Amino acid sequence: MTTRSPLAPDKFPDLPAIDGLGLAVAASGLKYKNRDDLLLMTLSETAIVAGVFTRSDTAAAPVIWSREVVASGRARAILTNAGNANAFTGERGRETVQQTSTALAKALGVSADHILLASTGVIGEPLEAAKLSAYFPQLVANKNASWDQAAGAILTTDTFPKGAHVSCDIDGITVNICGIAKGSGMVAPNMATMLAYIATDAALPAELLQQLLTTATDHSFNAITVDSDTSTNDSVFLIATGYAKTPMVTSADDPKLAGFRHALTELMVDLATQIVRDGEGASKFITITVSGAGSNHQARQIGLAIANSPLVKTAIAGEDANWGRIVMAVGKSGCGIDQQAIGITIGGFPVAANGMRIADYDEAPIAAHMQTSSINIAVSVGAGTGIATVYSCDLTHGYITINADYRS
Repeated sequence: MTTRSPLAPDKFPDLPAIDGLGLAVAASGLKYKNRDDLLLMTLSETAIVAGVFTRSDTAAAPVIWSREVVASGRARAILTNAGNANAFTGERGRETVQQTSTALAKALGVSADHILLASTGVIGEPLEAAKLSAYFPQLVANKNASWDQAAGAILTTDTFPKGAHVSCDIDGITVNICGIAKGSGMVAPNMATMLAYIATDAALPAELLQQLLTTATDHSFNAITVDSDTSTNDSVFLIATGYAKTPMVTSADDPKLAGFRHALTELMVDLATQIVRDGEGASKFITITVSGAGSNHQARQIGLAIANSPLVKTAIAGEDANWGRIVMAVGKSGCGIDQQAIGITIGGFPVAANGMRIADYDEAPIAAHMQTSSINIAVSVGAGTGIATVYSCDLTHGYITINADYRS
């Protein structure tokens, strides 16, 4: 890994084991030396799974495979390799996926259509199944890795492993939710270049689990952007092992599930914002809140226009209180906003209202806020009820350095 992001947390959090889930790691040397780059997650027979994946037209072979597997709601293992995306590799890539799944299924004594796969790394490079399957005996025999080790095994250009844990209750029974993620560059909604794995010991049916994951993703991984680029390999998996013996709930609106819904979203927002804090070359974390839009979708569109603007991001990197760039970004969003309705605050300090700079504007507190590591921008665009929050980071020369040297 490169120098740790200045926005990184002090340490990896303490995550408890989830009953019914095994973790194993290995170092294949596929791209990285002297570090783990394979992660095997084994799931109990009772486990239910859900998944959301990239919307890219050039989705990687493991994404195409896993979409089909997850549709059944059942899986017994998830295998992840770092260093090679197995994306845009044609028939050869599809053969690798089939061979890998068959070999792992045999090693575990399960069906190949119960194997989920995820890959991350360089696009367009062929991946040989044998380079993965050679480590299956080691992975299958050792399933006691920590969450920290698991999070470390899936990293590419990340500078720190990402993890989170929350607990809540369902009808009085305590359940745990743990998650890990990776992502640093090629990060934009739909879903960000990232992999994420979330596991709970709750018992939830497949259709409900998928609904919960899709909704929480919309508020978390689909609300972040580092560079506006959508990856070929995005995958988020949610596993419910059922070991907590919670009562069966079939509706997301069931009051018994309120605490779980909130906790799941909280955890996924935590992981998503850690990805932004590890944005390639990032030095500042940016929170953008848009209100008064005609819909939540419109508010997010405006927020992303601001968050993805190179001019906004570089101004923030340079600690320049050039709020006119925010105005520009709102205008280019294509939402038909009446400029007389636009108001802007930065760091809680008013900048503009009613379509123009406020009369007693003082740039001093804005400039001081720009020197901090967490930048807060709020934009109002009318009297509508639409609201959205988007998370991003600044754009520094470090982003160029990391991506120019990525394959070397």
